[in-house]
Amino acid sequence: MRLPFLSGSAVEQALSPERAVEAVRGAFVAYARGEWTMPPKVYVPAHPAGDFRAMPALGGGHALLKWVTSFPGNPELGLPTVMGVVLLSDASNGAPVAVLDAAAVTALRTGAAAVLAAETIGRADAETAAVIGAGVNGRAAARTFAARGRVPWLWDVDERRAGAAAEELGCAVAPSFQQALGADLVATVTPGRDVLFGAGSVRPGQHVSLMGADGPGKAEIAAEELGRVRVFCDDWEQASHNGELAHAVEAGKITRDDVTQLGDVLAGTAAGRQSPDDITIFDSTGLAIQDLAIALAAMERANELDLPTIEL
Repeated sequence: MRLPFLSGSAVEQALSPERAVEAVRGAFVAYARGEWTMPPKVYVPAHPAGDFRAMPALGGGHALLKWVTSFPGNPELGLPTVMGVVLLSDASNGAPVAVLDAAAVTALRTGAAAVLAAETIGRADAETAAVIGAGVNGRAAARTFAARGRVPWLWDVDERRAGAAAEELGCAVAPSFQQALGADLVATVTPGRDVLFGAGSVRPGQHVSLMGADGPGKAEIAAEELGRVRVFCDDWEQASHNGELAHAVEAGKITRDDVTQLGDVLAGTAAGRQSPDDITIFDSTGLAIQDLAIALAAMERANELDLPTIEL
């Protein structure tokens, strides 16, 4: 059986950041309504180097399995941090439909989720946006912000990387780390090894999309801070075990009743921001339903692309 293969560049060619946001929005709503399903993500640790992840989902008449890695030290070896493949199948008969590059799918859905959360629960009159982390997924978040009409500041521990990314995307490097952290809308897309927001640091009216702490032992915000803000997440079960929320739950700072899933807000069954002074935090662990939405949206234009095929 020969299947179309969408490389990273083909995925990006097939799907604009704007379309990615709408696809991910639809996935969140479908999942909240019980129309799409998603078994738990499976982690296969390869510590201390990194980990492997198996992520299945079912929806839209299709099933998906993403086999993807996260090895933060890879750039020093000249390798990408994230690598893997997405296998898309027909849910009516089990037949494989396509294979996609997992890194590109992941970047698009990460950028889309970060910005979708900021637009949904951030202040409507927000003026400034910033992305912390100028790696592949950070650039995707910045590109999505810009595509949605809000050009962000960029900041990275590597000044040269931040400058190169800013030039590539038509953004500006943040004047300082503190100014980036103080933007009205912030997306943090780091390896999650260091806490960026300490206790009492997020200001009234601010929104932060925390995208980096997507596995055990990672954190971009102090557990104490989660106890004083309005907390939203992509999926409670996943976030409370492997995301930012895990630290706060373990410390007794928050419980299930303190957290709202973003999909419930988008589906109209839960409240989002209720006051201009609300501090809103979105904990993103990355969901297979988002990958499925991106894969399906990319396949909408597959016939327009000159795609290679692979033997399965």
